[in-house]
Amino acid sequence: MDKRQVLKEYFGYDGFREGQEELMDAILSGRDVLGIMPTGAGKSLCFQIPALLMEGITLVISPLISLMKDQVEALNQAGVHAAYLNSSLTPGQYRKALGLAAAGRYKLIYVAPERLVTEEFLDFALNASISMVAVDEAHCVSQWGQDFRPSYLKIVEFVKRLPRRPVLAAFTATATREVREDVAGILTLRDPLVRITGFDRPNLYFAVQSPGDKYGVLRQYLELHPGESGIVYCLTRKLVEEVCVRLRSDGILATRYHAGLSDEERRKNQEDFIYDRSPVMVATNAFGMGIDKSNVRYVIHYNMPKNMESYYQEAGRAGRDGEPADCILLYGGQDVVTNQLFIENNRDNEELDIQELALVQQRDRERLKKMTFYCFTRECLRDYILRYFGEYSANYCGNCGNCLSQFETVDVTETARGIAGCIKSSGQRYGVTVILDTVHGANTVKIRNYRMEDNPFYGSLAKVPLYRLRQVMNHLQLQGYLYVTTDSYAVVKLMELSEGLIRGETKVLMKLPREEPEKKKPEKGGKARRRRQSMAADFHAEEFTEKEEKLFEALRALRMQIAKEEQVPPYVVFSDKTLIHLCIRKPASQEELLEISGIGAFKAKKYGKRFLECIREGNL
Repeated sequence: MDKRQVLKEYFGYDGFREGQEELMDAILSGRDVLGIMPTGAGKSLCFQIPALLMEGITLVISPLISLMKDQVEALNQAGVHAAYLNSSLTPGQYRKALGLAAAGRYKLIYVAPERLVTEEFLDFALNASISMVAVDEAHCVSQWGQDFRPSYLKIVEFVKRLPRRPVLAAFTATATREVREDVAGILTLRDPLVRITGFDRPNLYFAVQSPGDKYGVLRQYLELHPGESGIVYCLTRKLVEEVCVRLRSDGILATRYHAGLSDEERRKNQEDFIYDRSPVMVATNAFGMGIDKSNVRYVIHYNMPKNMESYYQEAGRAGRDGEPADCILLYGGQDVVTNQLFIENNRDNEELDIQELALVQQRDRERLKKMTFYCFTRECLRDYILRYFGEYSANYCGNCGNCLSQFETVDVTETARGIAGCIKSSGQRYGVTVILDTVHGANTVKIRNYRMEDNPFYGSLAKVPLYRLRQVMNHLQLQGYLYVTTDSYAVVKLMELSEGLIRGETKVLMKLPREEPEKKKPEKGGKARRRRQSMAADFHAEEFTEKEEKLFEALRALRMQIAKEEQVPPYVVFSDKTLIHLCIRKPASQEELLEISGIGAFKAKKYGKRFLECIREGNL
C-alpha cells in the first residue's frame, strides 16, 4: 500500500488537504517535521498514515486522556490497531496493553508524557522498534506558550535514552513564531520540515457581543438551535454551575465539566456530550483539548479567555468537519478583572524562579491586552486573529460579526480630548476606572481619596454614558493614543500621538454600530437546515429537499443506534457530512458506497448493509 491507498482504505478520503502530503513524505523519508495546522485541518492523519506504512511502532505523545481515548476509538473503528497508555487504565489493563504492544499488536500507541520515563514503560520502549515519536499539542513544551506543561520536557529525556533515534514529528494548531522556534529547539528537531498551512478556518463565523443579559442571549441562541451540539465556555467553576443549572431549569439538555468535579463525574459528563446524550457542554477551559467531536456546531464563550491562543484553540473545536459553525464571544468588563486575577495568582509554573515568573506574568498581561482589543475592534475579526498569528489578509472576510454589521462613523474628538486631558492633568498615575469615573463626575471613595474631584476635567463628560466613555477609551488604545501598563497595577499612559489630540490638532473618528429596527425572531431550527443546504452544496447538489431531510434524520437515528451498540461516539461511525453525501448520492451497492466521502473499505463492509437498507426504505 502507498499513502493514497491507506487514505482511501482506512479513512475513506480521495485526496489530501493542504500540507498533509508534504509532511507525510518528509516523515516517510526519515526527516523530522513541525506542522502548524489549524484545528480541523487533519493534523492526525499526517502521522497516522506514515505510522501504518513504517516498519516499527509509532508513539503519539498526548496531553489528555480524552484526546487519546477519542483518537484510539476512531482508529479502531477504521480498522487500525491502536492503544493508549495512561492513568485511566488499571494496573492489570496497563500491563496487558504493554504486553500486546511488545508482541507487535499495535502500530500506534498513545501515551501520556508522564509515563515515558517510568521503569515499566522504559523496559518496553528500550526493547521495541520505535520508528516515530509524534508530539501532539507540541506548544505544551514551551514555557512561553499559552499552555506550558512541564511533563512535556520528559520527551527529550526519553528520546535520548532510546537505542536508536526515531523520526520526531511535532504538531500544534496555535503557535506564534516565538513558540514555534521554542518547540523546535527544545525537542531538538533535526533539520525539520516546518509547514504552516495557515490559521484561517473559513467555515467559522466569528462574533463578539457585549450584552447586558448574557444568560438571556445564550438561552435564546440555544433555543434557536435545538439538538445541535455545542460548547459554552465559562471562566470559573462557579459560573459553570450557575449557567448549567439555569439551562437545565429552562429545559435545555446540558451537562458540565470543570476541575472541581470528581474524575467519575467528569468522565460521565464528557461521554454524555460526546455521545450526544447532552448536546450542550458548559465548561471551564479544563475541557476540550483533543476532543475530536466533528459535529460541534457552535462554541460560545460566556466570558473572554485570557489570550488569543486559548480563544482560537477553544473556538476551533467548532466545525471540525469543515462545515459552517458559530464562534461567539460574550464580552463583559469584569472578564478582564477576573483574568488579571488568574495571572497574578498563577500556580502552574512554580518551578520558575522569581525573574522568570515575572517575565511570564508580563507576557500574560500583554496577551490579555491583545485579547481585550479583539473584543472591541470594529475591524474584521478574522483579520485580527490572522494578524495575531503573523498572517495577513484583506480586512474583510464577509463571515464575521463586524463584516456583516452596519457601522456609522462618529466624531468622538471632544470625548477623546476630555479623557486624554484628564490623564495628563492627573500625572498619568491612575487606571482606566479612576479616569472614567473622574470625567463622568462619580462620587466614589476612590475618587475622594485621590482628590480627583479637584481635577479640572472632573465631571466634564457627565452627559456621556459610561459605556460610551469606555468604548472611546478602548478605541484610543487601539489607535495608539494611549496604552495601559502591564504591571500588577495597570496605569493609563499617554503616547506621542495624544499630544496633537490634547492641543486640538487631531480629530478622532470611530465606527459605531448603526441603530437598526428590531428584527423578526429567527425561525427555530432554521439555521440547522441552512447548514445542511450548505453541506449539500459541497457535493454540487442544487437543493436539499424535504425528502432528503427525512432521510438524513433516519440515517442519523441509525448512526445513533450503531453507536450505542458499539459504545462509541456517533461521529466515529460516520460524520454529518458523510450522512449528507449519502442522502444526495443514495448509493444502492457496496461499490457505490465506497464513492461516498468518509467511507473506507473497512466501514463499508462493517456498516454498509444497514445503511443501504435504510436508504432503500427512505426512497420508497
